[in-house]
Order: sequence, then C-alpha cells, then structure tokens
Amino acid sequence: MSLHPKRNGASSRSSAAPPAKNNQDKKTQLEACTVAASPSLTSNQGVPITDNHNSLKAGDNGPTLLEDFILREKITHFGHERIPERVVNARGCGAHGYFKPYKSMVQYTSAAFLQTPDLETPVFVRFSGSSGSQGSADTVRDVRGFAVKFYTQKGNYDLVGNNMPVFYIQDAIKFPDLIHALKPEPNHEMPQASSAHDTFWDFASLVPEVTHMLMWTMSDRGLPRSLRMMEGFGVHAFRFINARGDAFFVKFHWKPKLGVHALDWDEAQKIAGKDPDFLRRDLWEAIEAGNCPEWELGVQIVDAGREGDLEFDILDPTKLIPESQVPVQIIGKMVLNRNAENFFSETEQVAFHPGNLVPGIDFSNDPLLQGRLFSYTDAQLTRLGGPNFNEIPINRSICPIHNFQRGGLHRQTINKGRVAYEPNTLGTGTEFRIDGAAQDVQPPFKPMDASKTRHRRASFDDHFSQATLFWNSQSLAEKDHLVAAFRFELSKVELPEIRQRMVDNLAHVDLKLAARVAASLGINAPDPKAAAGRLGFRDHKTTSKVSEEPALSMAARPGASIKTRKIAVLVADGVDAPPLRRLLQDMAATGAVCKLVASRLGSVSTLGGKQLVVDHTFANMPSVMFDAVLIPGGNESITSLCTLGEAVHFVLEAYKHGKTICALNEGSQLLATLGFSNEKNPELINVPTPGILLADARKVLDGQVTQDFIAAIALHRHWDRLNAEAVPA
Repeated sequence: MSLHPKRNGASSRSSAAPPAKNNQDKKTQLEACTVAASPSLTSNQGVPITDNHNSLKAGDNGPTLLEDFILREKITHFGHERIPERVVNARGCGAHGYFKPYKSMVQYTSAAFLQTPDLETPVFVRFSGSSGSQGSADTVRDVRGFAVKFYTQKGNYDLVGNNMPVFYIQDAIKFPDLIHALKPEPNHEMPQASSAHDTFWDFASLVPEVTHMLMWTMSDRGLPRSLRMMEGFGVHAFRFINARGDAFFVKFHWKPKLGVHALDWDEAQKIAGKDPDFLRRDLWEAIEAGNCPEWELGVQIVDAGREGDLEFDILDPTKLIPESQVPVQIIGKMVLNRNAENFFSETEQVAFHPGNLVPGIDFSNDPLLQGRLFSYTDAQLTRLGGPNFNEIPINRSICPIHNFQRGGLHRQTINKGRVAYEPNTLGTGTEFRIDGAAQDVQPPFKPMDASKTRHRRASFDDHFSQATLFWNSQSLAEKDHLVAAFRFELSKVELPEIRQRMVDNLAHVDLKLAARVAASLGINAPDPKAAAGRLGFRDHKTTSKVSEEPALSMAARPGASIKTRKIAVLVADGVDAPPLRRLLQDMAATGAVCKLVASRLGSVSTLGGKQLVVDHTFANMPSVMFDAVLIPGGNESITSLCTLGEAVHFVLEAYKHGKTICALNEGSQLLATLGFSNEKNPELINVPTPGILLADARKVLDGQVTQDFIAAIALHRHWDRLNAEAVPA
C-alpha cells in the first residue's frame, strides 16, 4: 500500500490535493492510488508466470538453464531483500494514527499542526529497543526509542525521542564510543542486547556523565510492561517560535493514557524465552482488537532568556526539568489506530530525523542534538540507498514538494522540462520562487563571534545531583529493583577493578545505594572520594532546589483503568461456573481480557455439566503473559489443579511477580503453598498480603468482589509483598 498520494511530476506542481480531513480519509485516499492486484501471477515486469514451482531445465533431469529469467529475477530479488539494519534501534515495530491538539498553541508557536483544536494530523510511530539487533528479544533491559513522524500541511515533522527524558552523554562526539562499548564485544560478538558486560561498565565507570541515565536504565523504566504503557520524551531542549518571532525553550513529553507500568526482572527474562516478540505482539493485538493506545502530548516551556533561572544548563541532555519547577502542559493527544500493512515497506524503511522540523519549531545548541542533525541523514543514505529516501511512500510528505532536485538512486518522481536550477528563464522563470512576504517568522540571527573551542561549559559539569534526585524520588520497592539491577549487571563484569570503580561512582549519588550494590560483588566498600581527580570527573557542586520529584516514580501514578489487562482464569473439569460467568462479564465490561487456562486445549466441564472452551494451556501461555490470576471454585476442579505442578507453579510465579490473585471458595487451596486459605472464613476478607483476594463466591453477585479485584489490578503490581524472593518459582 502506498502511504501518500501518487504524484506525477510532483516537484513541478504548484498545488496539491487538500490534506485528508482525518486519518481514515487519508487511508481511503491512499488506497485509491494503489495499483489494482493482478488476477494472475506475474514477474516484476508483468510477464505472466505459468509455473512457479519448477525452473526451466534441459529435459526432466537436465541442468537448469540460465535463460530462465523468471528464476533469475526471483533469486536476484531474494538475494537483495535485506538492507543494513540500523546501528542502534534496530529492533522496532510501528503503527499509524493521528494527533489532535486540545487547544491552539499560537501564543508559543506558529507550527501549523498546533494552531487549530481538532485538526487531525496523520502520524506514524516507531518504537524500538536501543542496543539489540533485529533478532533480539523485546523485553531486555534497555532504553526504548519513541519516534513520531507527523505528516503536517507544511512538511514532515519528526519528534525522535526515547522512553527516558535524558541520555547517557552530553556531546555527540562520544556517541560512537558509547555504542561501541554497549554493543556485543567485538572479539566474540557477545552479549546480545545487554549492557551486562565489561566493556560497557568500563566505559560507564570512566565517564561520569552517564550516571543519571544509568539510574533510569537500571530502574523499572528499562523494563516496560507494554509499549502502550510507556512514556516518551523528546530528550533535548527544542525551541517554539511564534508569529512575532518570540522564542521559547520546550521539552516534549508523551503521557500514556493507560499509565506507566513495568515488568519484574525475573518475569522479563522468562518472557524473552517464551515470547521474544512480547511487546510488538501486545501493540499489534491491541490495535487489531480496536483497543487503540493513546498518549497525551505535554510540553514544558521556558521563556528564552529565562533558562538561566534553572539550576542546570537547559542544553545539557543528561538533565531533565523537574515537573514541580516547570509543570507539563498537556496540549493534545495521539491515537494509534492502524497497524502497518507491510513491515519492511513501512516500519523498516521509515526514516526519522530530528532535523525534520516545520516552521514554528526549531532545534537548540544542545551539542548531542547538533551531532544528530548530521548522523541521521548519513545513516539513511547507507540504509536506504541514496538521497531519495524521502520518496519512499512511508517517508513522503502529504504537502506538495517544490524544488529543482533531480536524479539520484531510486528517484520516483518524473520531472518534466529542461530546468533543474534556480533562477532560470528557460522555464517560466517564476517556478518555485521564494516569496519573502510568505515566510514564517524566525527570531533574528545573532552574530557569532566566539572563538573555536573543544571545551564544555562549566554548567555541564554536574553529573550526580539529578541522579540523586531520581534515587530519592523512587519508592522503596523501586529502590530495591534498582539495586538488584546494578548487582546483576555488575556481577557479569569479570574485572573486579571495573566493579569497584562503578560502585565508587555510585557513592556520589547516594552512599547507601553504593553500599547495597557493593555488598554482593566481592569488592571493597564504596569510597565517595575515589572518583575525585579521575579522567572526566570535574569538581562541580550544586545545591538542588528539589530533593524529591514525584513524577519520577512510576509507583506514584499507577492509573485507574484495567482496560486491555490480561487475566488468566485457571480451570479444570468440575469448575463452579455461575460466579465465574458473572466475573467474566464484569471484567469484560471494564475492557479487561480474560482467558481460560487449563492443562489441555478443547473444553472443560462445569459442575452443571456444560462445557467451557479453553483458550490456552499452562505450557503455551505461562503466568508471565498475564497481569492477574482468577481461580474459580469447584472441588473437583481445584483438586485436579492442586495435583498439577504446572498450575501450582503458575500461581507461585504470579505471586512472586507481584500480580493480583483472586481465589473463590475452594480456589484458595491452590494458594496453600503460600500459606493462604479461607476455609475458616468464607467471607471476603482483607488478607494482609497486598493483591491476594480470598472471596466467597456468593458475594460475587453483589459486585464487591469485582470492585476489589479491579482496584487491585489497577495498581499494576504489588511490589511490597513479603518473602516474594523465597517463593520457589
């Protein structure tokens, strides 16, 4: 399917069809431009193929003939179907949708797509892992790419960010070093999609500016439960410019409507083996089912000239603006409502660039962003075969293209006439002239009289205060996860001196954090002075105005909806059906997805003799694929499940990963290994362990069981469970 309208001689047209009113109209318009499917199989040249199973040979048992042009065409195409994968962010998935502003931003920017409320701008979004190859698993610990292409009426605008608001380094010249250290080690190409190895932590221990980003990556943010439950950030400071030429610094935020949620580390590793496509499958299935994910776009705006009021340099990409200092203004929403129809043509060939800006939005002097303005174009030239990658349908603008560029590999547009330069008199002499009166206003250029330098401003020297802010803002459970992540990663480092340097660096963030990490690594206690004087460490102290920031904790914003949450219902022959059916109805009404899991596919018999269709088995859909567990009653069913090791393990594992478990009547017997039983109290009781609900099936009809179950699932996970580490799962 072609993404954009086909244009004959588009670069010599002075007008184009008006933009589609909404995303569905756009899709209809695009589909009308595709070539009708041929009723018979043909070659790429349109020659009918009469036999697609046998090559042309000299006799039945003779050699294959070189003259078989159909064979040559197929084999040649096959041998050239793969293009170089992205150096970073190689493994990704994407979807189409639209963006719609809530209000006009005319006060801050002249960007056309932000001027009119309810104007729908088509978008394509690509989510990706950062460090792994195309064949790596979705659920590895990593920063995730979050790139949005807006097809606006004044050209394409790309907001190319991550699911974390900061980055590892301050200057683009260090990016190759960072990635070389992060990628598999070149002598043996291991480990894949993991930072748990010597070269990365050797680099990290010597470059203190990475510390803040390390805190984010080692936190639960590095293990998103779903791409639909993941924040996005523009990372850099950009600039809004309004029609008067007034400039404002702006930082972009994507806030998911489903809340921000994470996986447990043990769970993430198991999912990587059970379903390496877990995140992309989750996104695809949600959109196919009509559960279109939504994000709200927020901005933090700082008047140009007032950025000095902040306690850090706004051009430093390792820093964030605390929301308590500059609140996030919610200005619109994005909805993804259509999956890509061809992964290669759309998701793999989409080309993003942080320099693809529209009038009213400009870049800043952030030194990391400045380097990206070069590197993205250079990478696309290599991957997509030349300078015309903008003509690939997924990258093509919906507005008219007017210029005199011609030629190059894979040129799609057939330009008419003899003129390929400007100004000219051999054409009409008036094509595509610059109309000064129609130009979007930009702030006046400032003269640059600075001397050349390779130094950074002293304001970039503070590498630890925001890392400390992040640590202080985490809940107790989140801190435990962060410590465990550092322990796991550094335990994979073979050289003890690298482990020692790293925990000494962490002492600058928080001495207790460093001591907890060091405790299991067989090294000395952290020395908070050890880093002083080392290469890259400069003495810069700051007194932060903010000691804690609630917005930095995922636990502080669990959300209230359980829409699209997956609930496993454990059943066997003899299950008590009436209360189960009521609960299934109530869960479906909330948008949750309930699946019956049993020892075998087919059906199970209820107490009343009816049949319930089984969706999954314990083997093909383990507990790590679900968000919560429901165990209905029925003596025969529970007796059978209690003797089935897979069922017992299913429940133990769900408990270990902090998931909500609701057991009706005899269903509590399946929790006996964990010490729970409601035999003495058949009423719905408040169990001291969070997220464990033991309920009387007779109470299901009054709705209280449903309400408690929903409320517990909405909290996402119950990380504060006692003795979860002792559970044998």
